[in-house]
Amino acid sequence: MLRSRLSLLALTTTLALVGCSGGAADPESTSGEQRPGTESDSQAQTRTEAEPAVDDPADADPADFADEAADIVAGFSDEELAGSLIIGTWEGTDTQTPVDMVKQNHLGGVIVMGYNLSENPTKDQVTELTGQISGARTKGQPVSIGVDQEGGPVSRLSSAALPFPPLMGLAATDDSELITDATTVQGKNLTGLGFTIDFAPDSDVTVGPKDKAINVRSGGTDHEDVAEVVADAVEGYRSGGVASSAKHFPGHGRLGVDSHESLPVSEKSIEEMEDTDLLPFKSAVKAGVPMVMMGHIGLPDAKTTPATLNEKAYSALRETLDYDGVITTDALNMKAVPQNLNGGETVKALAAGADIALMPPDSAAAQTAIVKAMGDGTLKKKDLVEKSERVVAAQLATAEAQKSVQAEDSDAEDPKKVLTEVADGSLTVLKGECSFAGTDSISIVGGSDKEKAALKEAAEAEGLTVGSGGTSVSLSPSTSAEVAVGTAAPWTMRSTSAESAVTAYDSNPYALKAVAKWLKGDLKASGQLPADYDGSDKAPDCG
Repeated sequence: MLRSRLSLLALTTTLALVGCSGGAADPESTSGEQRPGTESDSQAQTRTEAEPAVDDPADADPADFADEAADIVAGFSDEELAGSLIIGTWEGTDTQTPVDMVKQNHLGGVIVMGYNLSENPTKDQVTELTGQISGARTKGQPVSIGVDQEGGPVSRLSSAALPFPPLMGLAATDDSELITDATTVQGKNLTGLGFTIDFAPDSDVTVGPKDKAINVRSGGTDHEDVAEVVADAVEGYRSGGVASSAKHFPGHGRLGVDSHESLPVSEKSIEEMEDTDLLPFKSAVKAGVPMVMMGHIGLPDAKTTPATLNEKAYSALRETLDYDGVITTDALNMKAVPQNLNGGETVKALAAGADIALMPPDSAAAQTAIVKAMGDGTLKKKDLVEKSERVVAAQLATAEAQKSVQAEDSDAEDPKKVLTEVADGSLTVLKGECSFAGTDSISIVGGSDKEKAALKEAAEAEGLTVGSGGTSVSLSPSTSAEVAVGTAAPWTMRSTSAESAVTAYDSNPYALKAVAKWLKGDLKASGQLPADYDGSDKAPDCG
């Protein structure tokens, strides 16, 4: 059981960016004139150059920016108000498109996906992109730049960011402090790359092999343990200056359908999940999570309506969890949501209770639909103003937190050291002994060519000879060998015939280096299996 370190700090709310203004100024207007109740350019410049208002990034509280946010939103035109509630997406690697989207449709922000980057992006390429996007609006509402950078299989930034395992890998360390340290490092890494939102941590409780969409992205199969891991991660992201987002409310991990493809339906109501699947979301809220993502999940009394469009789901999140932060939808361009509504999906989501419409199929159409809905009374402008004030206050708070991160002493914790500790501490024995007898040479069989090459590199770096002899090591459960090494969910190795089996939860260089050290006999695998499944009883307790 993890030692809980839930933060009792005031709830933050979300999004934001460091941008050129680093926080507040007057809203950008088409006339270029300063609007009443907002700062002048000289005042904005003074704020930009000033020292951060908080020493600890985690102390940046949206409540402290409520008045400033209200002033900014009061100056919005209907078009600006509508756009402020949208985080858009675009196709391809053109950098001008997201800039134009922010400028022309007054978007609250955009999300950067893997397909918006080159195959092996560099840090400089990513910071160039985020810098251009942030510069699309230098006054008023900061521009949010989001990314799905959970770690493991959901790592959109590829070679441009530090390699982190999925949440299950962090959970396997059974070390609250290390989990927080790791997500702090990850948050600072993303802050340095120009991102203001990380749509993580995944707060779902997985059921194991039947879970098609989440599995290793979850902290495990026990809701209480997952709740502690999620809280530790949220605390880390806060310290790293990036806004996190607990997802996918009310819980996707027990569903056997991928909402990217169609609408999964929960057998349990939200009320029936209160003491199980909702616990990680409750712990995230207590830890000060700035954003919660509503999932595309049908409920027993609304089997054809995703929670993202279901007013009862939003009410439950507000009332059951007493949550007053920002609520974002999951991506509205997923197949669980009707894709032919020409912005109508965004209107439905906002009417149901969302503050942010994430990735509508057409951001321009979504903005137009919101403006039209304000005109015909489908959406009340007063409600949208409240949503926008909540979003902008959170953006300003995040900008302040990131200023604090950038002002920190450069002698902070070494990221490589933390990543090594995570990899060593998470390596989990599935079969056999906790400490391997040790070998000087290995032969790698099974698995993809890419993973075999990566393990070869890691093994040779640790002094192992890699060739056709020695201890046989398979990266696939279907290929016979003396040792099996898993790089995904632990249950993927259930069918291996190997006498010894370990899982590293990921194939990043640090994870494979830990495997190499274990094979050499230099590392005892101390990871704790975070998941129960058919066959998990074969795993020894190596803690």
